[in-house]
Amino acid sequence: MENIRSRLKFGNKVEDVKLRKRKSQLYSKEDESALNDGVLKARVVVFCLAFRLINCFLVQTSFVPDEYWQSVEVSHRMVFNYGYLTWEWKEGIRGFSYPLFFGFIYKILHFIRYDSVHLLIWLPRIIQALLAASADVKFFFLTRTLQGPDVAKWTFFCHLCSWFSWYCCTRTLTNSMETTLTYLALFYFPLPGSQTHSSKKYLTLVALAVIVRPTALIVWFPLLMYHFWQEENKLRLITHNYIPIGAVAVVISTVIDCIFYEKLTLVQYNFLKFNVFHGVADFYGSHPWHWYLTQGFPVVIGPHLPLFLHGCTLALKRYKILLAAVVWTIMVYSLLPHKEFRFIYPVLPFCMVFCGISLANLKAWRRAAAFMLLVSNLSAALYTGLVHQRGTLDVMNHMQTLCEASSSSSPPDVLFLMPCHSTPFYSHVHCPMKMRFLECPPDLGEEGYVDEADRFYDDPLHWLRTSFPYKSSLPTHLVLFDVLEKDISVFLKGNNFERTAEMFHTHVPEGRVGGSVFIYERH
Repeated sequence: MENIRSRLKFGNKVEDVKLRKRKSQLYSKEDESALNDGVLKARVVVFCLAFRLINCFLVQTSFVPDEYWQSVEVSHRMVFNYGYLTWEWKEGIRGFSYPLFFGFIYKILHFIRYDSVHLLIWLPRIIQALLAASADVKFFFLTRTLQGPDVAKWTFFCHLCSWFSWYCCTRTLTNSMETTLTYLALFYFPLPGSQTHSSKKYLTLVALAVIVRPTALIVWFPLLMYHFWQEENKLRLITHNYIPIGAVAVVISTVIDCIFYEKLTLVQYNFLKFNVFHGVADFYGSHPWHWYLTQGFPVVIGPHLPLFLHGCTLALKRYKILLAAVVWTIMVYSLLPHKEFRFIYPVLPFCMVFCGISLANLKAWRRAAAFMLLVSNLSAALYTGLVHQRGTLDVMNHMQTLCEASSSSSPPDVLFLMPCHSTPFYSHVHCPMKMRFLECPPDLGEEGYVDEADRFYDDPLHWLRTSFPYKSSLPTHLVLFDVLEKDISVFLKGNNFERTAEMFHTHVPEGRVGGSVFIYERH
């Protein structure tokens, strides 16, 4: 009996040893997996930060006026109490929440006495780049969860290759912030196969996007409806998420706007009233209904278009909600007369999911397709970021040098004879010298209204002679595109203006926008 007991005890010890060994192996594998995930995340974060910072400094061109006039120009006026606000801020159709974000940065710089013009220009863009990098990281791990490492790798490649993302994501555009928040919100959205779903987090990010730009609701409307349809407890979703988060967002943005407008102002309502009901946006140009289909979307998605179409055939069933959001957004914006490329920028995250699936499924042709995608997008990104439309920024660098003269007996007086809002303004000079440009607020009901810019271009010489009847009233500097030089050459010679600088602007001059920017100084 003792032998039997001893054998049983020995056998139990052996089993215990084996069990402990198996557990230790299992734990070691889990630890190793966690370590590998941690290393991967660190590498992705570092790579994305470096990539977007490089991206930021390799974008040295202008895109649209709103990049400055709806963000940093407003922020500069908030903090330093001088600058110019466009008509939208006088009519209350823009929210102060987004400029307040940069205003807070400016205030810190001012407080610590580091408010140099270079920091005022670049720090908001660097912060925008860091936010874009965080969106890159979230997008990579979302696609890794949804599709696995291989497809995620190619989807991430497609995303980073996008020339339009490179061109826009580090700019201080409301559209750029809207798109960044869309990437972040998508990480927490209940997509099929998602393991990171959080209703409160994604709805909070969507609410922030709507505060920044009310039209973000267009992009997210089908996704919100999809979530509502899929949710089992619909009443709880509405009462615990949709209503509270939406109400808090509206209250916070309204309070901020009321403080800065110094009266009760409902920006979202005013935005809708002016741009949709009164059609004020048409003043800035209108396009045919098919513009987004024939020009807008093909340009924004660029060389990715064949991959997107192929990816739609492969993943339509699983990601139909993402495709529905793309189609819906393009359809709604197509109904509005005024159209711009940047308006549909927020649909790119959805498109990249399909592009990555397509590229991963090409197999034998995958590397060749990836190489072509990289080369074509890189060419467009570098050209538009470093060459196309850079003159209007370079001229403001030159204007900075005039600040020293502002304390002299003859301070500079600069007149920009260009299409209105062609350049940034005091945010890129940070000096209260006298500057003026041709204004162009839209017709808000005045009979026979013609804006100042149109009156000038109808007869430049007449406008100049009537605006400056005496030489003592003349500005000290004129800034103009080369296409205007011939029309006002008599005025320039007669008033002793000499060209002192020339900046390249674009290889594709069009209408009132020339290929170069000239600076004339009166002697």
